Amino acid sequence: MLILFSINNLNAAEKNYYQDILNDWNKIFPDKNRNAAGPKFFKYILDKDITYKDFVEYNKLYCAVSGSLISPKSTPEFVFVKENVTEKKICGAYYRCCIPCSCDLMKYSKTQKMKYKFTDIEKEFYVLTIDNPCGKKDFPIQVNKNYFCNGDNLDKSQVSVLDNKLVIGYLHESRPCLSTDLDYINTHQVTGKFCEFRNNTPLDQLKSGMGDIFIKLAR
Repeated sequence: MLILFSINNLNAAEKNYYQDILNDWNKIFPDKNRNAAGPKFFKYILDKDITYKDFVEYNKLYCAVSGSLISPKSTPEFVFVKENVTEKKICGAYYRCCIPCSCDLMKYSKTQKMKYKFTDIEKEFYVLTIDNPCGKKDFPIQVNKNYFCNGDNLDKSQVSVLDNKLVIGYLHESRPCLSTDLDYINTHQVTGKFCEFRNNTPLDQLKSGMGDIFIKLAR
């Protein structure tokens, strides 16, 4: 029994979350278009029969803004996102593909609590959301609208929906921001100086990151 227990623990520790996603890539994205498709990743992960730890690990491997895969063991950005309704600033770790995505996330997304029962525990956690984009006349053509929408409504069979908000990802290690947290974020070379520059750049002049694709989807 002891030997079997040790082997099972070893297998769990060595689980290749990244390879799992690669293996299911065509199932997640039948047309291979992952532009701004964080919601598809999140729904795919949430629907798996997994533990909360597995859920957290899978959610480290994609960018909620761009839909890009992220290399395992990447370092997250420390960000804040405003909470829906209360507008309180919630701080947490965000795994992103490139630095402009952190800026776009902080400016154009919101966060709220979601409760879900995993195979080992029921857990409440903060998710990242944007307003329902399905009725937008300028819905970005680079994004597969059929991944998210059924007409003007969000398609709950393909994406996770919370209070008619589109869930785009998971905010890691989240908590209400302290003043020291905000000082750090506002003076950081990325979340401070760079994001201030990016957020004041006209949309038609944005070239880095996803350009204006996610912004048009989320604003």
